[in-house]
Amino acid sequence: MKKYKVGVIGATGMVGQRFVSLIEKHPWFELEAVAASAASAGKTYEEAAGSRWALEEPFPARYKDMVVLDASADKEKIAASVDFVFCAVDMKKDEILALEEAYAKLECPVVSNNSANRWTPDVPMVIPEVNPEHIAVIEFQRKRLGTKRGFIAVKSNCSIMSYVPALSPLRDFGITEVLACTYQAISGAGKTFKTWPEMVDNVIPYIGGEEEKSEREPLKVWGALEDGVIKPASSPAFTAQCLRVPVSNGHMAAVFVRFANKPSKEEILERWKNYAGITHELKLPSAPKQFLNYFSEDNRPQTRLDRGLEGGMGVSIGRLREDTQYDYKFVSLSHNTLLGAAGGGVETAELLCAQGYI
Repeated sequence: MKKYKVGVIGATGMVGQRFVSLIEKHPWFELEAVAASAASAGKTYEEAAGSRWALEEPFPARYKDMVVLDASADKEKIAASVDFVFCAVDMKKDEILALEEAYAKLECPVVSNNSANRWTPDVPMVIPEVNPEHIAVIEFQRKRLGTKRGFIAVKSNCSIMSYVPALSPLRDFGITEVLACTYQAISGAGKTFKTWPEMVDNVIPYIGGEEEKSEREPLKVWGALEDGVIKPASSPAFTAQCLRVPVSNGHMAAVFVRFANKPSKEEILERWKNYAGITHELKLPSAPKQFLNYFSEDNRPQTRLDRGLEGGMGVSIGRLREDTQYDYKFVSLSHNTLLGAAGGGVETAELLCAQGYI
């Protein structure tokens, strides 16, 4: 496999740091450029991000002297020096839309963790194990943008990664209604307990915009490519409630689901056990060996014990049982900055490379 030169836009933020950390040991990708705001531009990566390093992994010494570029002012230079970029910036939506499209029009593919382009109809929102076929919309997007290489592909919101993968193998039983209550780590807000001490011994029952994303995004993930765009699925009906909890990493969901054709518990467990996507066939480096992992113990999954499963790229499920109002209920867990953010973005880029889009 050839080596791809990669840039990280928004490299000083928590998800950007995670991208850099993952690239450091990646067999396909080499970090060629880091970029951030004008305030960080011209500094070394260590000067710009070192004191703000929020990961448990040590600061990557091999990149400490890399000079941070200006994500906006230096975009032509960055685009010319890399094969593609990861984007994880903290900007207003209209600014993100303009920035990502500018890189794409400079013939630089963008794999984005930002939400701004998730509802652009010809931008694929990809979970590689669930909807890899959506990347075919890129050819239509390129026609709209007038590009040959450039395009934008996006990650879904981290919250839905805790339950949409578990529901996906069950769709042909006719899922009609889903209630999901998520319990989300503070790293989802780009915070640590050091920078957000108010979260210690505290729960906040509101995360701005999160419930709307959690209810709408699964329908695009489960949608279909028609007439050059991704048309969201019309069902099932989702309702969500999202809480911020005092956990460093890991989003958990309590899920209630109703079916048109109710499966047996054994059928559900069999689907979860045998679920595998195209990522296995393509032997993507970041793909988990077992994507969905069911725990039979009553007290699992647990965030601290299980969020690192499969290198943080697996989904942990437990407590499947019949419900008095819905058909079934269960609990599921994913690592929000790995599978739910940068790790999922890296795997999406691997899929795009393996399929010839990059």
